[in-house]
Amino acid sequence: MTPRRAAPYIVVPRPITLFQTGEAMRYLCLIHLDEAEMAAMPAREMDALNAGHLDLNDELRASGHLIEAEALQPSREAAHLRRGKRAVLDGPFTETKELVAGFYLIEARDMDEAVEIASRFPGGRHGSVEVRPCRELIVPGR
Repeated sequence: MTPRRAAPYIVVPRPITLFQTGEAMRYLCLIHLDEAEMAAMPAREMDALNAGHLDLNDELRASGHLIEAEALQPSREAAHLRRGKRAVLDGPFTETKELVAGFYLIEARDMDEAVEIASRFPGGRHGSVEVRPCRELIVPGR
């Protein structure tokens, strides 16, 4: 059996971003959705929702606001760690209907602009979006 070769890849340089020029901050936008409600959504409706996200991704990428956006697998696919060790969550814990279903990492001039961008996320119409400013870790001497 011949060894598999790694697939070639192309490194595409990213343009200078607003954040790198000091004109913007980074914001993490967490999309919270009810997994059961999303699983019950008709395929045509889900396709339209996903297409809306892809269209918005293109728009945000073109405007220089998008750093990354990803949909997440359902929570049953997640691994949980507590104090650095894998843990099984077996309760009792508060039941929550809305779980993190995806995220956008964006650049915006301020919180108002970040909220305006987040208000356009198609998934937000089915749940909620949490917008949080990122912060730099500052350690003296590093």
